Amino acid sequence: MSFDYSLDFDNIDFREESEKYRVGRGEQGVLMVEPYKSEILPHWRFKTPAIAKESSEKIYDMFLEYREKDDFVGMDMARKFLQMGYTRARRYTNYKGGRKYDKDGNVNERNIDEEKAKSAAIFEVKWKMAREDEDYLKLKKVHQKKYG
Repeated sequence: MSFDYSLDFDNIDFREESEKYRVGRGEQGVLMVEPYKSEILPHWRFKTPAIAKESSEKIYDMFLEYREKDDFVGMDMARKFLQMGYTRARRYTNYKGGRKYDKDGNVNERNIDEEKAKSAAIFEVKWKMAREDEDYLKLKKVHQKKYG
């Protein structure tokens, strides 16, 4: 089942009502699902490789803490933030200011930023570790079978 954007995200605590959570595709809902967004977002940064390393390690540690609690939604949200660290850093790698399109909708010229490329690579390692984690995959399968 795809991510359900019709839910009242302002009033749902997904830790208490995990049955309402849907994995969706990629990073869907990453900035909507509470209390996880508020727990993880303050640690999400990728401006430099050093910042990306600290950020990705903290978020991966949170992933492991959620895993210890059998908190699939927390694990999935941490995975999404790691994925988003990779994808956003890649966008900033390729386009100055992270903007692929100009105000008229034309594609901006690519501009390779090696620092952002390093940040993306750092996040990619942790993202792959999370998405391939055996416990995560088992809990994901159970959650999707039970709730969609």
